[in-house]
Amino acid sequence: MGNVTGTVAAKFAFFPPEPPTYDVSREEDGRVVVSGVTADKNVDVHILHTKGGNEIVATFWKHPFARFTVLYSHGNAADLGQMHDLFIELRAHLRVNIMSYDYSGYGASTGKPSEFNTYCDIEAVYNCLKNEYGIKQEELILYGQSVGSGPTLHLASKLQKLRGVVLHSAILSGIRVLYPVKMTFWFDIFKNIDKIRHVNCPVFVIHAKQHIA
Repeated sequence: MGNVTGTVAAKFAFFPPEPPTYDVSREEDGRVVVSGVTADKNVDVHILHTKGGNEIVATFWKHPFARFTVLYSHGNAADLGQMHDLFIELRAHLRVNIMSYDYSGYGASTGKPSEFNTYCDIEAVYNCLKNEYGIKQEELILYGQSVGSGPTLHLASKLQKLRGVVLHSAILSGIRVLYPVKMTFWFDIFKNIDKIRHVNCPVFVIHAKQHIA
């Protein structure tokens, strides 16, 4: 029963757009580009290798006067091709760098979506920020929306000097989305309700119980 329920929760958790809304290619100079993104010298595209064995697409949107960087883990049924306008607006209004990425199996990222792979994905993205751009924990804000709250809290529970965490329509856990259970089962996925107690930085929660017309 546990394996069956865990499989159901995993299937409920991941809905990558089919087909992907963009593709990636390489220019003659070796640069990786994402289709649909205007020629913006302040956007870097990366193909990152994860310890899960996949290659994921990540985009780094640079602001010339940024003090902080937002690592953005997007919600379900979306990929990077749908989020260009959002990142442009956030970068301009908040004056921050934005690192965004597609989970394994989303967009042009290889592999299949799973809890384990999302953890590998965000770790690879964080390592890129640290090694390629010299971003320190104190300069980093993690933003997780919906299913993105899983990898966000996974990383936040491991990094003790983050500037902050933003949780947007976060889930308590995979099973708790399906059933109103009051305890954590071993086969559950994205055990956010347990991991958040290990987060040692300010947390801002965005959530609502019902839609107001």
